[in-house]
Amino acid sequence: MKNVYVGNLPHSTTEADLRNLFEAHGAVEKITLVTDRDTGRSRGFGFVEMSNPSEADNAIAMLNGTDLGGRTLTINEAKPKAERPRGGSHRFGGGGGRGRDDYRGHPRQPREPRW
Repeated sequence: MKNVYVGNLPHSTTEADLRNLFEAHGAVEKITLVTDRDTGRSRGFGFVEMSNPSEADNAIAMLNGTDLGGRTLTINEAKPKAERPRGGSHRFGGGGGRGRDDYRGHPRQPREPRW
């Protein structure tokens, strides 16, 4: 079983389109098109799971750089999602400065008019 990343897809691409493209090179187990969770629109990439690793390698070699719907596809072996650190110290980013009305947890008192 091998998972293949397919990038730079036209937003109109369907699972059937990807299945037709990859089945010419071997048996396709599963197709996953990644969509935006708010709009439901395609994000322009997906994954194809193929049962035979050598067929998947052949599909990568044959299809990478080919054209689909006017866009040049980027196809390679999918890498596992990297673990992102949760919390802890941040390498970059500014400190959490205080807001204008936040002075040690007490709201600022209104000023008297100057006139």
